[in-house]
Amino acid sequence: MKKKVDAYDVTLRDGTQGEGISFSVEDKIRVAHEIDELGVKYIEGGWPGSNNRDEEFFEKIKKEKLINSQITSFGSTRRAGNTCDEDINLQSLLKSETPVITIVGKTWDFHVEKALKISNDENLEIISDSVEYLKTRTNEVFFDAEHFFDGYKSNPKYALSALKAAYNNGVDGLILCDTNGGTTPWEISEIVTDVVEKFKKTIIGIHTHNDSDFGVANAIQAVLSGAKQVQGTINGYGERCGNANLCSIIANLNLKMNINCIPEENLRKLSDVSNFINELANLPINNKLPFVGKSAFAHKGGIHVSAVMRDSATYEHIEPNTVGNKRRVLVSDLSGKSNIIYKLKELGIEDIADDKLSMILKQLKSLENEGYEFENVDASFELLVKKISGKYKSKIELLETEINTRQIIPSSESLARVKIKIKNETIENSAKGSGPVNALDNALREILIEKYPNLKDLTLKDYRVRVVSGSKGTESLVRVIIETSDMKDSWSTIGVSADIVQASWKALIDSFEYKLMNQPS
Repeated sequence: MKKKVDAYDVTLRDGTQGEGISFSVEDKIRVAHEIDELGVKYIEGGWPGSNNRDEEFFEKIKKEKLINSQITSFGSTRRAGNTCDEDINLQSLLKSETPVITIVGKTWDFHVEKALKISNDENLEIISDSVEYLKTRTNEVFFDAEHFFDGYKSNPKYALSALKAAYNNGVDGLILCDTNGGTTPWEISEIVTDVVEKFKKTIIGIHTHNDSDFGVANAIQAVLSGAKQVQGTINGYGERCGNANLCSIIANLNLKMNINCIPEENLRKLSDVSNFINELANLPINNKLPFVGKSAFAHKGGIHVSAVMRDSATYEHIEPNTVGNKRRVLVSDLSGKSNIIYKLKELGIEDIADDKLSMILKQLKSLENEGYEFENVDASFELLVKKISGKYKSKIELLETEINTRQIIPSSESLARVKIKIKNETIENSAKGSGPVNALDNALREILIEKYPNLKDLTLKDYRVRVVSGSKGTESLVRVIIETSDMKDSWSTIGVSADIVQASWKALIDSFEYKLMNQPS
């Protein structure tokens, strides 16, 4: 029988303390459902005594049906000078009516003196009272031993006495926290082993931060040393450098250590959950995340791709679909024919002659030398391939453009005139826009929709400009990437020029041509 370790997610509490993260109540409920479907045992919903949003969340989550997870509330031990009955924080925790409550208390004598400004004995009394009070009023209580590892290294006797105060009053789990994130895996090993030996009749958990880039490693080491509960956040969100990434912890435990952290069949949901929560957080996508990141199974070097095509184990430690991810082959000036062949298969393009493959590779390297980058612009790459191979001929030919911009503080207005050739017919049109690119897009779009009505649903989703080389100041090359959608699919195209309007034109034309290529009128 497989060993089991309970996963405890703190995304909705600790994760929201990360810079730039703010979930609405509705967002938090959606996140809770996603993590529940993943099969995580505990979901820490927030701190009900600290803000109205968390209080509202706990009220609404009561009405939601969760299949796998238990919602937990989080708060601190009673304040010095308060009884438990009159302590607002403890009463807020009880009001949340969660089946599990986690309370945080001080275990580092330095914090007791400096932060709480009370005696060490009074702190132990506070821990004892709070645990005993909650334990008689809810199903399960965990003690979050804040700064435990720093406390243990400073004064092991006192840090252990804080755990004992919770343990002697019936706590269900002692959660050891590397709050400052400065503990090393070898220290984790020694300290967790000692705690597990001293507190054999309760669950020992681990909660790590990533300030030394040891977050995941420390969590894994704690499990190896006897911890039965492991905490983290989806994508490693959290204060400062973040918390341990629960996605990596789950994948490593399940796949590398034969330890069930979530049901094995749910591992395929991991990447989708990661992406979903990242979307809600509205943060820049971290493609480099292990297991779930877009780049986790991306191959660029020609030698790598050639080997992966023979056997994926040559450059992949697991099959990507195991965690719901997928393999990607990138094309660039580092590519060999293997990259091109794989990419063509991925795009459903077959029967490309070997001499055409050589031409495609030569043209690709030439364009990359000019500042193009085809890694994330599959539409432009596919157009390039089909034009060279003779499978597609451009339908739009630019003859002339003219743009006039009138600066009117605080805004500006541009007028664009375009002359293009479609099917041997020369057409001219002018249109206004909020800037030169918008005006150009409008002028071009009016012509094309008349000729190709199936283009009317196209919308520009994203427009990005990057200076390729800044050595020539305002004459530097710029790279424009446009993301276009037709409400069913989306695709990215690229243009490069020292003239931002020309670069934009190239990317715009490709975006329209791609649609025409795949849905000819």
